[in-house]
Amino acid sequence: MARRLRAVVFDFDGVIVESGDIKTEAFLELFADHPQHLPAIKRHHLDNLGISRFIKFAWIYEHLLGLPFDIGEKVRLGDRFSAIVFQKVCETPFVPGALESLELLSRAGVHLVVSSGTPQDELDRIVDARGLRRFFAEVHGSPTEKAAAVAHVLQRWALHRDEVLFVGDGTTDHQAAAQSGVRFLARRTPDLAAHWATVGCECVDDLRGLERRVVS
Repeated sequence: MARRLRAVVFDFDGVIVESGDIKTEAFLELFADHPQHLPAIKRHHLDNLGISRFIKFAWIYEHLLGLPFDIGEKVRLGDRFSAIVFQKVCETPFVPGALESLELLSRAGVHLVVSSGTPQDELDRIVDARGLRRFFAEVHGSPTEKAAAVAHVLQRWALHRDEVLFVGDGTTDHQAAAQSGVRFLARRTPDLAAHWATVGCECVDDLRGLERRVVS
């Protein structure tokens, strides 16, 4: 790397905490009355990790269920989804090495930011409940798009693109990093391991030793 990394943008689910499967299971529970569509719903969710759940709901209603997705359905599904996942996300273990890396990176003066597809109010509640607020200069949830969050980081601290790393586990994380011109590190999970091998991303199985990649 030509420049020392000065900021790291993290996706949250599956990167900071082991909550990726919780969200997948929530989608399947939410649409359990439509068993014929569950494989397609799961695939769409996994192909769009990091995208707002409401965008996924709208796609499911339009392309699979053929039903109107009005404000009432949006609120109903959003409330049910939050009820299913909130406590589980608050209690699920950290990704190995995540907490230690956050501690060490923050001590080293690296700017740490979260960018997640989780709605902003829910994400704020989870970050606070898990005692993580002290690490992060900014926490961006939906509807803020990930590329917009990266652009804000670049502008706020007047950083060069080489000085920012995006750590994610979804294709939308990779796309946001590529669109923004910043470096990307994929947290490899079973569902997307083959994809990362195909696109040739730099990958890790967990976040142990992340601080050495950033500050060395």
